[in-house]
Amino acid sequence: MEALTQAPVLARFGYAISDPTRAQVLLTLAESPSYPSDLADTMGVSRQSMSNHLTCLRGCGLVVAAPDGRRTRYELADPRLGHAIKDLMGVVLAVDPACCAPDGTCHA
Repeated sequence: MEALTQAPVLARFGYAISDPTRAQVLLTLAESPSYPSDLADTMGVSRQSMSNHLTCLRGCGLVVAAPDGRRTRYELADPRLGHAIKDLMGVVLAVDPACCAPDGTCHA
């Protein structure tokens, strides 16, 4: 494992939340830990798709897997991430609709 700070951390966080499903996973885990099957059911995606998203989030260092009997529970890697995510939700952005679509993709 490699410990990252500053710009590389922000870049990985940005990549992780660039996908709406991964962003929703982080929002959900900011509230409480959860299991992959529950996350998949809640978000209406396949378990394989959820597994891929969780693998990405683990690789970015944002979530950790915690064994829980025969299951694996996922939680944020650092409790401060939950605070940061909630703070970001309070940000109001003024966007140029000609540049960015509602889903966040840019046309520039």
